[in-house]
Amino acid sequence: MADIILVAVIAAVIAFVAGYFMRKYLAEAKIASAEEQAGKIMKQAEKDAEAKKREAILEAKEEILKLRNEIERENKDRRNELQRLERRLVQKEETLDRKMEGIEKKEESLSRKEWEIDNTKNQLTDIYKRQVQELERISGLTSEDARQILLSDIEKEIQHDAAMLIKEIENKAKEEGEKRAREIISMAIQRCAADHVAETTVAVIPLPNDEMKGRIIGREGRNIRAFETLTGIDLIIDDTPEAVILSGFDPIRRETARIALEKLIIDGRIHPARIEEMVEKARKEVEVQIREAGEQASFETGVHGLHPELLNLLGRLKFRTSYGQNVLKHSIEVAHLAGLMAAELGVDISMAKRAGLLHDIGKAMDHEVEGPHVAIGVEVAKKYGENPDVLHAIAAHHGDEDPKTLAAVLVQAADAVSAARPGARRETLESYIKRLQKLEEIASSFEGADKCYAIQAGREIRIMVKPEKVDDLGAVRLVREIAKKIENELDYPGQIKVVILRETRVVDYAK
Repeated sequence: MADIILVAVIAAVIAFVAGYFMRKYLAEAKIASAEEQAGKIMKQAEKDAEAKKREAILEAKEEILKLRNEIERENKDRRNELQRLERRLVQKEETLDRKMEGIEKKEESLSRKEWEIDNTKNQLTDIYKRQVQELERISGLTSEDARQILLSDIEKEIQHDAAMLIKEIENKAKEEGEKRAREIISMAIQRCAADHVAETTVAVIPLPNDEMKGRIIGREGRNIRAFETLTGIDLIIDDTPEAVILSGFDPIRRETARIALEKLIIDGRIHPARIEEMVEKARKEVEVQIREAGEQASFETGVHGLHPELLNLLGRLKFRTSYGQNVLKHSIEVAHLAGLMAAELGVDISMAKRAGLLHDIGKAMDHEVEGPHVAIGVEVAKKYGENPDVLHAIAAHHGDEDPKTLAAVLVQAADAVSAARPGARRETLESYIKRLQKLEEIASSFEGADKCYAIQAGREIRIMVKPEKVDDLGAVRLVREIAKKIENELDYPGQIKVVILRETRVVDYAK
């Protein structure tokens, strides 16, 4: 038993020792393998480091080469720029040298010409002295006497020119003083547009057929006599096909007659009793139109609180004309213009509009009451309790009184603007043509004038002169003489521009 234990112990010891040596051998083998692996890694790392080092060196060399090339290219560009600048400097120096040579030559030429001019001047002085002596001998006047005569003529011309200059300066001063007023008026005109109506003293009534003419005349003319007696309008029946004419200077009566006749034609029953009935109906319709026209004018202009009779008189102006301009439309336009200008000046707009609307109220009664429409208008407005400023504006709108209030001045200006608007009032063709003919006659009366044309509605006259008779200096003298004669013989607003055209033509043909 003891032997077995001993053998077991010895076997265990032997196994332990064998195991120890076996582990030691294996450990040494692993250590050797690790060391060998570490050596390989170190060698590989050294090789990679060497390769990266060579790559970095190559990149650095390439960068250095690139920078060197760029520096060389910049240096080359700078050298080229310097060479170009040097060439330009050389060219400029050469140009300056040539200019200096040219200047020196010009100075020599100028010196020579100056000497020639001095020589010529001395010769001319001698010639002038001899001519003066000869002229004194021929004319029998000394140079001092001739100088006095010339100075006298020049003094007269200068006095006239000075007067014209003073007048021009005064006009400019007025223009500066009125600049604001012109701006206000132009703005008011621009913002106010009105229709222009040309009225006549006749009305044409169309008929369905010519048989109606006999029915209008009636048996032995009783129908036409009754119609004319009731309306106060002449009924003209002539050869005009399918039409009759109503003629009369009272536009209200003419409108009444027109409405009555149209109703009779539509109705077909024409006899004195029916005529009287239709005329009465037409008269009432016209009265309604008159009242509505007055109320519409008051509403359109914003003028309220007018007496009913004043509204009625305003409506009557619808059938009243002045130089072809409808008076009611003219009054409405004046009210608008006066109100616009009052707004720009910061004064009472309602007062200006009221005075503008009523300024021609007297024309509604001037064919019934004796006296001018201004005085009639003042009396009517005063009768119906209008403001004293409105009465003064009515009285002063044609200059019968000096305007003392801004409203009066504005109404006066607005009335002039409305009446002077192009197309508002008719001017007879004969008077217009006569004015232009007189202007052309004055210009044609001067010697040397060939053709004369009045243009711009008589505000400019153009004169074609004969070049062989009128030279340049003569043209200057001629235009002054024509302007003086126009000033002395014509009355005109503003100014007339006188233009002289002198043309010399030389013609040849290439054959």
